[in-house]
Amino acid sequence: MKRQTMYLRMITSSLVRRRSRLLVALLAVAIGATILSGLVTIYYDVPRQLGQEFRSYGANLILVPAGDEPSIDRDTAQRAVDLIPKDEVVGIAPYRYETLKINEQPTVVAGTDLEGVQKASPYWFITGEWPTSSKSVLIGQEVADLIRLTPGSSLTLNGTGAEGQAVSANFTVSGIVQTGGTEEAFVFMALADLEAMMGDSGKLNVVECSISADQDDLDKIVKNISNNVEEVSPRLVKRVTESEGTVLTKLQALVYLVTVVVLLLTMICVATTMMAVVAERRKEIGLKKALGASNKSIVIEFLGEGLFFGALGGLLGSGLGFLFAQVVSMNVFTRAISFQPLLIPVTVVVSIAITGLACLLPVRSATDVDPAIVLRGE
Repeated sequence: MKRQTMYLRMITSSLVRRRSRLLVALLAVAIGATILSGLVTIYYDVPRQLGQEFRSYGANLILVPAGDEPSIDRDTAQRAVDLIPKDEVVGIAPYRYETLKINEQPTVVAGTDLEGVQKASPYWFITGEWPTSSKSVLIGQEVADLIRLTPGSSLTLNGTGAEGQAVSANFTVSGIVQTGGTEEAFVFMALADLEAMMGDSGKLNVVECSISADQDDLDKIVKNISNNVEEVSPRLVKRVTESEGTVLTKLQALVYLVTVVVLLLTMICVATTMMAVVAERRKEIGLKKALGASNKSIVIEFLGEGLFFGALGGLLGSGLGFLFAQVVSMNVFTRAISFQPLLIPVTVVVSIAITGLACLLPVRSATDVDPAIVLRGE
């Protein structure tokens, strides 16, 4: 019989004879590997999940005119937007503001890309529906309360056009905007409708950008736009970007701390179990040493047992860890998490390493067994 075959038979035989005790160690390793795999998956996926969650709170980057310019040329704004990586763009909403009158009441009217607004500002609550045709507008809740308008109502906007001439146009209220912010004092319409009414085009006051990127990437985008489009001043929305960075840092620190604690508890459990196994097998160890077994062979045998269920527990934990991460992600973010294939070998290797470290003390006590004393029953 080959030495390797005999070695494997010794290990498996020992594991089978003490399966109830070693099952506890295997369970501890599997649970530790599950937490490790799950939390590391969450750790690397949290930035994406958290970024998507924060995008529901609106834009995190705005483009405004540089210097004392009152507006941005649309082509210039597009050059700045083109510098933002396409795969990171969630929504882009350009705005042009004009002061017009409703029943002689001055009101701020915003012309924008309404589809872009839905992506960049998904937190807007609309009573009614978004405009789907020209001559339809959204009005803020404050405007609706002041002038007593409801979805389906008609209103007339009056003002002064670009050439100084009086302008007037009729619109239908498609919906009422509620945000809890300044938007409730505005009237929103398609940018093309406002330009047609004012008699000019191509002017923007601000461009709101919702970008799925971390703080470092956002800083790079701001720097790139500043260096290449002098007419535009990019500014980060601090209340959004700083909050996102703070929450992300704390979550990742918590995940790291919990992972370390779980791994330490796993080591303690495995070490305790192996110490009990060594105590049970003192006579067996003494007999082997009396028959000529070296300390090296004793060490290899016990380490082989520990590393075997360490690898097995790591494999079990890899699969269970993904399920654990999926459940956490669905309950916290209501989004599926992405699978990381590289975590399988990493989890197995870490589990083997943790088990190996946990076995060092029990293995050392096994080599200290004195066969003469043990075989006398002392």
